Amino acid sequence: MLNKKFIGAHVSAAGGVENAPIRAKEIGANAFALFTKNQRQWVAKPLTQKSIDSFKKNCAALGYSSQQILPHDSYLINLGAPEEEKLEKSRAAFIDEMERCEQLGLTLLNFHPGSHLKKISESECLARIAESINLAHQAVPNVIAVIENTAGQGTNLGWKFEHIAEIIEQVADKSRVGVCLDTCHTFVAGYDLRTAEACEHTFAEFDRIVGMHYLRAMHINDSKIALGGKVDRHHSLGEGEIGWECFKYISQDSRFDEIPLILETIEPERWQDEIQALRSFSV
Repeated sequence: MLNKKFIGAHVSAAGGVENAPIRAKEIGANAFALFTKNQRQWVAKPLTQKSIDSFKKNCAALGYSSQQILPHDSYLINLGAPEEEKLEKSRAAFIDEMERCEQLGLTLLNFHPGSHLKKISESECLARIAESINLAHQAVPNVIAVIENTAGQGTNLGWKFEHIAEIIEQVADKSRVGVCLDTCHTFVAGYDLRTAEACEHTFAEFDRIVGMHYLRAMHINDSKIALGGKVDRHHSLGEGEIGWECFKYISQDSRFDEIPLILETIEPERWQDEIQALRSFSV
C-alpha cells in the first residue's frame, strides 16, 4: 500500500509556518518536516493566531495529519549542557518549541540529544537530557519528544544506540518519548546499512538495545563519509557511501510504515524525484 509510507522532506517555513504544507505538496510529499521558528535564534516571536489557523487549515486541506509532520527544534539547544545557565536556557527554549507544536496541533518534536563538552561524564549528560525531557513533559501535554541519533561528531551524545536507551530508561512517561533514526548518522556512527543483510543486522541491534516500538520517524539521507567516519555530511540518495539498497529496504519493510520518512538530502531540486524513487520501491 503506497499510502502506508509517509515520505517527504524538510521544507522551508519562510513567510510563515502555514507555507510548509503547501511546499510539501508541491514536491509530491505525504509527510514533511519544518522548523516552527528560526532554528539559529534562541528567542522568536510567538506564533500568531492567524498563522496557527492557516497552518491547521492548509494541513487539513492537503491531507497532512500530525502523524505525518515532524517539527525540528533549534540547533542551539543542548539539553545535556554542563553549565547551569546554558542548561536552563536550553530547557526553556525546548519547552517553547513544545508549546509551539501544541499550538499547531502537532504531536512530535524531533531534537538532537545534547553534548557533554568534556565537562561532565557521558552518564551525567544523558541523565540531564532525560531530566530535560521530563521537565518538558510536565510543562506541555501531548507532544512526544523524538530523540534523533547523532553522527558522533565532537562531544555529541546519541550516536550509540546504548546512549538512546539510557536516556529513555530515565524518562518517566515512556509513551511520550521516541526516536528518529537518521540513516546518514547511523552509518557514520558505525552501523552498516549498505546491504539488506547489513540493514537487517543494524535494525535488529536497534530493536534489541532500544526497541523498534520507540521508532517514531526517520531521516532518509545518503552519506558523503565512509562507515564509522563520525562526520555528519549528507548526500543525495544513491550517490554516497550507503547506496540504494538501504533505501529500498526501508521502502519495502512494514516496520517503517506510517512514520515520517524525511529527506534532508543536499539537493532540494531533486527531492521530488527522490520521493518518487522511494515510492517506486514500495509498490
